[in-house]
Amino acid sequence: MFDILEADIVVLQETKIQRKDLVDDMVLVPGWDCYWSLPKHKKGYSGVVIYTRQSVCAPIRAEDGITGTLCPPNSAKSFAEGPEDIQIGGYPTKVQLEASRVDATTLDSEGRCVILEFPAFVLFGVYSPATRDETRDNFRLGFLDVLDARIRNLASLGKRVVLTGDFNVSREELDTANAEAAMRKNGFTVEEYMSTPARRMFNQLLEGGKVIGERDQGRASAVLWDICRGFHPERKGMFTCWEQKVNARPGNYGSRIDYVLSSLDMKTWFSDSNIQEGLMGSDHCPVYATIKDQVHIDGGNIHILDVINPHGMFLNGQRKREYSTKDMLPMSGRLIPEFDGRRNIKDMFARKPLPDFQSATVALQRTQISYGEHAESDDRTCGPIYQADAIEAKCLTKGGDVESAASATNKKRTHAGASAQKPPKRSKSGVVSLSPLPGTGKGQQNLKGFFTAATVLQPDGGTPLPSTRTHGPIHRLNEPAIDSSSNCSPSPHQKNDMKSSAADPPSMAPANDPNPTNTSSSHLSPPESASLTKDTDTVHDPIQTKESWSKLFTRPAAPRCESHNEPCKTMLTKKNGFNRGRSFWICARPLGPTGDKEKNSQWRCHTFIWCSDWNSAVMD
Repeated sequence: MFDILEADIVVLQETKIQRKDLVDDMVLVPGWDCYWSLPKHKKGYSGVVIYTRQSVCAPIRAEDGITGTLCPPNSAKSFAEGPEDIQIGGYPTKVQLEASRVDATTLDSEGRCVILEFPAFVLFGVYSPATRDETRDNFRLGFLDVLDARIRNLASLGKRVVLTGDFNVSREELDTANAEAAMRKNGFTVEEYMSTPARRMFNQLLEGGKVIGERDQGRASAVLWDICRGFHPERKGMFTCWEQKVNARPGNYGSRIDYVLSSLDMKTWFSDSNIQEGLMGSDHCPVYATIKDQVHIDGGNIHILDVINPHGMFLNGQRKREYSTKDMLPMSGRLIPEFDGRRNIKDMFARKPLPDFQSATVALQRTQISYGEHAESDDRTCGPIYQADAIEAKCLTKGGDVESAASATNKKRTHAGASAQKPPKRSKSGVVSLSPLPGTGKGQQNLKGFFTAATVLQPDGGTPLPSTRTHGPIHRLNEPAIDSSSNCSPSPHQKNDMKSSAADPPSMAPANDPNPTNTSSSHLSPPESASLTKDTDTVHDPIQTKESWSKLFTRPAAPRCESHNEPCKTMLTKKNGFNRGRSFWICARPLGPTGDKEKNSQWRCHTFIWCSDWNSAVMD
């Protein structure tokens, strides 16, 4: 993923995982560091992570949450109460927190913000709450209130801010495809639409944002610049999110709710910004901004690498020292106890093979020693996997001959393999079980066997014929009868009968022959109720039976839509009301750019059929 994005800082929202769900591929990404904000209580909900490429940038401070009330790892003091040299600063005041309608601990309990500080700017990765129902309005507005306060406080301290993430707010009518429909549905005017609390608050933060009437107290001026809109001021349809339930992405019926914003004095830092609407994998698409190599700071130009790394790591864009574990911050995902001191298992198998046997022996010896002492070693790759090989290598280095040692090892393995053959199993009656006849299995192995007719060997050893028997046990030809009540082994006479019957296929005598020619196999003939010539009235056609079952489990044929004559798709009604839980058929094509169902066009038509009203058999 990182190779596709070609970025040095990647911010992801809505990770929907907990700490116990983290795996190596998420945390131990080669060449990258990560900083997580995870939900404290809810499972599979929210979550934000920022990845930084170690070869390009390294933050100097990191925090979880926007209020500063959470505690860093292995610390009893909150971020706001810690030493000043590890504080990012700009924490909301008591008055600002009281105005947020929700207490600070609750705001930061859902894993919605990660903050990283670089020498040049403070980076926010945010996932703002969405509009769902009235019960979440206070939390949503409280989160935006505190976020606005934190950004303005940092700006007053003279720190630059880069704000990124999913804000679940469309800036104005140009940023959503259904603005007019939403206003008609809710009976809003344009002024009322722009004055909804979240949109009004967001626009007061941005330069050029539409604010109806006077600005709110404490928000007298804008502090951030919309980078992507700044590069494309009049572009329509620049959407970043589409509703998947109605397949709105192909018709570009969406909204722009994902942003990359920066402080006003950083306008000249960026060379490009855009969306990547062609990159699939989510209901959102990435938004990016590219920073120039040379940026203007304090009246002069400086290389960007010098100010996005700790002091002294880069000078004029040239690296002066390598990134090390000392540069990791307490918030780093690599320092989580489950991953601390470990490597990605994929890296373990990427080591180059050693050149000769002698050096391999030394490496294996080292592996055995370090594993036994539980010591960390760069040479240890798989631990227990090399344990046996290391012991063998030690034996070879104590003056023994390589060839003789190898031959001795092979002898041991040969002996072990010979003794590994299992004796034939015996049944409870003590009789040795016989192997099944050729062409027969261990019974019905899968559902397919239910529809397959049993095979019966012809008396002359010819091609097997399908049996017409439909009930009763399966009787094998040429199998001697054994008394199951007896606890002794078969007599020699019985053994000879078994051998002869297995070697020479007997000839079957007619059922009415008073003098059968082969008395040893006369008791093997099927009972009269299951004979091959009688009871043909009870025969069931296996093909017909299979077709009957197939029709039972086959879904009914889908109706075809009116405009395109294409199969429809089913959906389920989830809205509260009389029809909740009912399924219906609609046109399978995506919604068009207008969001309305259209007739005689390439987009979704007006076809709508309740599944309970559709009878495919009658329609066909």
